[in-house]
Amino acid sequence: MERYEEIERSIIKKYRKLVWAKFISAIKEYKLIQNNDKIAVCISGGKDSMLMAKCMQHLQKYSEIKFETEYLVMDPGYNDDNKKRIIENAEILNIPIKIFNTPIFEIVDRVEETPCYLCARMRRGYLYRNARELGCNKIALGHHFDDVIETVLMSMFYAAEIKTMMPKLRSTNHEGMELIRPMYKVREEDIIAWKRYNNLQFIQCACRITEKIKTEDTGSKRQEMKILIKKLKQINPNIDTNIFKSIHNVNVNTIIGYRKGNVYHNFLDDYDKIE
Repeated sequence: MERYEEIERSIIKKYRKLVWAKFISAIKEYKLIQNNDKIAVCISGGKDSMLMAKCMQHLQKYSEIKFETEYLVMDPGYNDDNKKRIIENAEILNIPIKIFNTPIFEIVDRVEETPCYLCARMRRGYLYRNARELGCNKIALGHHFDDVIETVLMSMFYAAEIKTMMPKLRSTNHEGMELIRPMYKVREEDIIAWKRYNNLQFIQCACRITEKIKTEDTGSKRQEMKILIKKLKQINPNIDTNIFKSIHNVNVNTIIGYRKGNVYHNFLDDYDKIE
């Protein structure tokens, strides 16, 4: 058996419950893939997107839903070592990647305020455009369970709003295109366990700004949320699960205000109406 086959087999055997079942559960519950989809599986070179790519490969072999895939790597300006690592890992995993270059790191490096936000928006735009050129109608990103709950907390603590990371959404700037997140229910700790079990080494966030940060918890709100959740789990081990479930179970009768599109609604709007 080739190494890539052993790695793929580990997903559906050893990590069947922790990775594969949750991957399939998200696809089914949120209806992420339909017949005749052509999906650009977007690979950053990290553990999350590489595992997603292997899951998508395996699903495509055996799924009753017929869909096509392209394995797309956007190079935003990686250094030579990181680019080499991505190519080598793709060969190890037998993922037929297509690489395209962009000047994103060069542009973002000159921005002082909210560089991560700008980088994310630019990445998304380039991915949509290149996916469409390949005839795709969807892009798949590797965001996982932990990303979801961290995003919820960051929105509350730093943006003063309750906002989630959606399992899928339609592009507002690229008509007919949709974004899906098949790893939505998979926990980061299980992705790390799969990586270690198979003795794989992936790149970390490789932007120039991150490379300038000397300590792990400096300058990163997401890292701050990871540390907070870890502390809260010492008090309540189910804290992360409860945060995740809460965004699926919002009691609108107890919400003071909310936005629908550009319209703001307040509970007082119909408070005095007689039912």
